[in-house]
Amino acid sequence: MSIREWPELERPREKLLARGCGALSDAELIAVLLGSGLPGKDAITLGRELLAASGNLGTLLADPHGSALRLRGVGPAKRARLIAALELARRSLAEPLAERPALGNPRDSGDYLSAQLRHLPYEVFGCLFLDNRHRVLAFEELFRGTIDGASVHPREVVRACLRHNASAVILAHNHPSGVAEPSAADRSITRELKDALQLIGVRVLDHLVIGAGTPTSMAALGLM
Repeated sequence: MSIREWPELERPREKLLARGCGALSDAELIAVLLGSGLPGKDAITLGRELLAASGNLGTLLADPHGSALRLRGVGPAKRARLIAALELARRSLAEPLAERPALGNPRDSGDYLSAQLRHLPYEVFGCLFLDNRHRVLAFEELFRGTIDGASVHPREVVRACLRHNASAVILAHNHPSGVAEPSAADRSITRELKDALQLIGVRVLDHLVIGAGTPTSMAALGLM
Protein backbone atom coordinates (compact mmCIF):
# COMPACT_ATOMS: atom_id res chain seq x y z
CA MET A 1 0.00 0.00 0.00
CA SER A 2 1.41 3.43 -0.97
CA ILE A 3 1.41 6.37 1.44
CA ARG A 4 -1.32 8.02 -0.65
CA GLU A 5 -3.65 5.18 0.37
CA TRP A 6 -3.00 5.68 4.10
CA PRO A 7 -5.52 7.53 6.31
CA GLU A 8 -4.92 11.23 5.71
CA LEU A 9 -3.65 12.09 9.20
CA GLU A 10 -1.17 9.21 9.13
CA ARG A 11 0.59 10.52 6.02
CA PRO A 12 3.81 12.31 7.02
CA ARG A 13 3.10 15.64 5.33
CA GLU A 14 -0.48 15.85 6.55
CA LYS A 15 0.52 14.74 10.04
CA LEU A 16 3.21 17.43 10.17
CA LEU A 17 0.77 20.17 9.16
CA ALA A 18 -1.93 18.98 11.55
CA ARG A 19 0.15 18.04 14.61
CA GLY A 20 3.55 19.70 14.19
CA CYS A 21 7.08 18.39 13.62
CA GLY A 22 7.25 16.79 17.06
CA ALA A 23 4.64 14.23 16.09
CA LEU A 24 6.84 12.76 13.36
CA SER A 25 9.63 10.23 13.72
CA ASP A 26 13.03 10.85 12.11
CA ALA A 27 12.09 8.55 9.23
CA GLU A 28 8.81 10.42 8.67
CA LEU A 29 10.59 13.80 8.62
CA ILE A 30 13.06 12.41 6.07
CA ALA A 31 10.09 11.15 4.04
CA VAL A 32 8.66 14.68 3.92
CA LEU A 33 12.01 15.98 2.65
CA LEU A 34 12.37 13.23 0.06
CA GLY A 35 8.87 13.82 -1.25
CA SER A 36 8.49 10.30 -2.59
CA GLY A 37 10.00 6.86 -2.30
CA LEU A 38 11.43 4.54 -4.90
CA PRO A 39 9.66 1.94 -7.02
CA GLY A 40 8.27 -0.65 -4.62
CA LYS A 41 9.36 1.31 -1.54
CA ASP A 42 7.49 4.14 0.15
CA ALA A 43 9.27 7.24 1.44
CA ILE A 44 9.07 6.25 5.13
CA THR A 45 10.60 2.83 4.45
CA LEU A 46 13.32 4.56 2.44
CA GLY A 47 13.88 6.98 5.33
CA ARG A 48 14.26 4.09 7.79
CA GLU A 49 16.74 2.32 5.52
CA LEU A 50 18.80 5.49 5.08
CA LEU A 51 18.96 5.95 8.85
CA ALA A 52 19.97 2.34 9.36
CA ALA A 53 22.67 2.53 6.69
CA SER A 54 24.07 5.78 8.10
CA GLY A 55 23.95 4.72 11.73
CA ASN A 56 22.12 7.81 12.94
CA LEU A 57 20.39 10.96 11.77
CA GLY A 58 23.37 13.22 12.39
CA THR A 59 25.69 11.18 10.19
CA LEU A 60 23.13 11.01 7.38
CA LEU A 61 22.57 14.77 7.32
CA ALA A 62 26.24 15.59 7.85
CA ASP A 63 27.25 13.60 4.78
CA PRO A 64 24.37 13.72 2.27
CA HIS A 65 26.82 12.79 -0.52
CA GLY A 66 27.75 9.60 1.31
CA SER A 67 27.41 5.96 0.35
CA ALA A 68 24.12 5.48 2.24
CA LEU A 69 22.32 7.61 -0.33
CA ARG A 70 24.19 6.49 -3.42
CA LEU A 71 23.81 2.77 -2.73
CA ARG A 72 20.06 3.07 -2.53
CA GLY A 73 19.62 4.90 -5.78
CA VAL A 74 18.52 8.20 -4.29
CA GLY A 75 18.90 10.70 -7.11
CA PRO A 76 20.31 14.23 -7.11
CA ALA A 77 16.93 15.88 -6.46
CA LYS A 78 16.42 13.98 -3.20
CA ARG A 79 20.03 14.52 -2.12
CA ALA A 80 19.64 18.23 -2.85
CA ARG A 81 16.60 18.44 -0.55
CA LEU A 82 18.55 16.87 2.32
CA ILE A 83 21.54 19.16 1.74
CA ALA A 84 19.28 22.23 1.61
CA ALA A 85 17.49 21.23 4.83
CA LEU A 86 20.78 20.92 6.69
CA GLU A 87 22.09 24.23 5.35
CA LEU A 88 18.88 26.04 6.36
CA ALA A 89 19.24 24.65 9.89
CA ARG A 90 22.85 25.82 10.06
CA ARG A 91 21.99 29.30 8.81
CA SER A 92 19.12 29.65 11.29
CA LEU A 93 21.56 28.85 14.11
CA ALA A 94 24.08 31.33 12.73
CA GLU A 95 21.63 34.25 12.58
CA PRO A 96 21.39 34.98 16.32
CA LEU A 97 25.15 34.53 16.62
CA ALA A 98 25.79 37.14 13.94
CA GLU A 99 23.23 39.54 15.43
CA ARG A 100 24.86 39.60 18.89
CA PRO A 101 26.85 42.81 19.49
CA ALA A 102 29.82 40.71 20.68
CA LEU A 103 30.70 37.25 21.95
CA GLY A 104 30.98 37.28 25.71
CA ASN A 105 31.64 33.68 26.73
CA PRO A 106 32.07 30.18 25.24
CA ARG A 107 28.31 29.50 25.34
CA ASP A 108 27.73 32.28 22.80
CA SER A 109 29.52 30.33 20.07
CA GLY A 110 29.27 26.76 21.39
CA ASP A 111 25.79 25.98 20.04
CA TYR A 112 26.61 27.22 16.57
CA LEU A 113 29.94 25.42 16.36
CA SER A 114 28.33 22.23 17.68
CA ALA A 115 25.74 22.38 14.90
CA GLN A 116 28.55 22.73 12.37
CA LEU A 117 30.80 19.96 13.64
CA ARG A 118 29.23 17.62 16.20
CA HIS A 119 27.77 14.91 13.94
CA LEU A 120 30.58 14.65 11.40
CA PRO A 121 32.12 11.15 11.21
CA TYR A 122 35.55 12.63 10.45
CA GLU A 123 37.59 15.25 12.27
CA VAL A 124 37.27 18.85 11.10
CA PHE A 125 39.17 21.93 12.26
CA GLY A 126 37.64 25.36 11.72
CA CYS A 127 37.86 28.97 12.86
CA LEU A 128 35.30 31.54 13.94
CA PHE A 129 36.73 34.88 12.80
CA LEU A 130 35.96 38.01 14.84
CA ASP A 131 36.54 41.75 14.47
CA ASN A 132 38.15 43.97 17.09
CA ARG A 133 34.86 44.13 19.03
CA HIS A 134 34.54 40.34 18.94
CA ARG A 135 31.66 40.46 16.48
CA VAL A 136 31.40 37.50 14.12
CA LEU A 137 32.86 37.94 10.65
CA ALA A 138 32.67 34.36 9.39
CA PHE A 139 33.15 30.69 10.17
CA GLU A 140 35.34 28.60 7.90
CA GLU A 141 36.23 24.93 7.85
CA LEU A 142 39.96 24.85 7.20
CA PHE A 143 41.09 21.25 7.56
CA ARG A 144 39.37 17.89 7.26
CA GLY A 145 40.85 14.62 8.43
CA THR A 146 39.88 11.13 9.46
CA ILE A 147 38.53 9.84 12.74
CA ASP A 148 42.17 9.80 13.93
CA GLY A 149 42.77 13.50 13.44
CA ALA A 150 43.28 16.38 11.05
CA SER A 151 46.59 17.96 10.13
CA VAL A 152 46.46 21.66 11.00
CA HIS A 153 48.93 23.99 9.26
CA PRO A 154 49.50 27.32 11.06
CA ARG A 155 50.35 29.14 7.82
CA GLU A 156 46.90 28.35 6.41
CA VAL A 157 45.22 29.66 9.55
CA VAL A 158 47.29 32.85 9.26
CA ARG A 159 46.21 33.26 5.63
CA ALA A 160 42.56 32.78 6.55
CA CYS A 161 42.76 35.39 9.32
CA LEU A 162 44.29 37.89 6.88
CA ARG A 163 41.67 37.05 4.25
CA HIS A 164 38.85 37.79 6.71
CA ASN A 165 40.69 40.78 8.23
CA ALA A 166 40.13 39.21 11.64
CA SER A 167 41.34 40.75 14.90
CA ALA A 168 40.55 37.67 16.96
CA VAL A 169 39.66 34.04 16.37
CA ILE A 170 38.01 31.12 18.13
CA LEU A 171 39.44 27.78 17.11
CA ALA A 172 37.19 24.71 17.00
CA HIS A 173 37.40 21.06 16.08
CA ASN A 174 35.31 17.97 16.67
CA HIS A 175 36.12 14.61 18.23
CA PRO A 176 34.14 11.99 16.25
CA SER A 177 34.46 9.64 19.24
CA GLY A 178 32.12 11.97 21.11
CA VAL A 179 34.58 12.61 23.95
CA ALA A 180 35.27 16.34 24.16
CA GLU A 181 38.46 16.02 26.19
CA PRO A 182 41.38 18.08 24.79
CA SER A 183 44.26 15.84 23.81
CA ALA A 184 47.97 16.57 24.09
CA ALA A 185 47.95 17.24 20.33
CA ASP A 186 45.09 19.72 20.78
CA ARG A 187 47.07 21.63 23.40
CA SER A 188 50.18 21.59 21.24
CA ILE A 189 48.51 22.95 18.10
CA THR A 190 46.74 25.61 20.16
CA ARG A 191 50.11 26.89 21.42
CA GLU A 192 51.53 26.83 17.87
CA LEU A 193 48.58 28.78 16.49
CA LYS A 194 48.68 31.34 19.31
CA ASP A 195 52.35 31.99 18.62
CA ALA A 196 51.84 32.22 14.85
CA LEU A 197 48.80 34.51 15.05
CA GLN A 198 50.40 36.75 17.63
CA LEU A 199 52.92 37.75 14.96
CA ILE A 200 50.12 39.29 12.87
CA GLY A 201 48.23 40.79 15.80
CA VAL A 202 45.37 38.26 15.95
CA ARG A 203 44.28 37.04 19.39
CA VAL A 204 43.22 33.43 19.95
CA LEU A 205 40.32 33.74 22.40
CA ASP A 206 39.48 30.07 22.80
CA HIS A 207 39.70 26.59 21.35
CA LEU A 208 36.45 24.64 21.57
CA VAL A 209 36.46 20.87 21.38
CA ILE A 210 33.12 19.58 20.08
CA GLY A 211 31.94 16.17 21.27
CA ALA A 212 28.65 14.51 22.11
CA GLY A 213 27.69 16.90 24.90
CA THR A 214 28.54 20.47 25.83
CA PRO A 215 31.60 21.80 23.97
CA THR A 216 34.77 21.93 26.04
CA SER A 217 36.40 25.36 26.27
CA MET A 218 40.16 25.14 26.56
CA ALA A 219 40.21 28.73 27.78
CA ALA A 220 37.83 27.84 30.63
CA LEU A 221 40.13 24.97 31.56
CA GLY A 222 43.14 27.29 31.69
CA LEU A 223 44.79 25.60 28.71
CA MET A 224 45.25 28.73 26.62
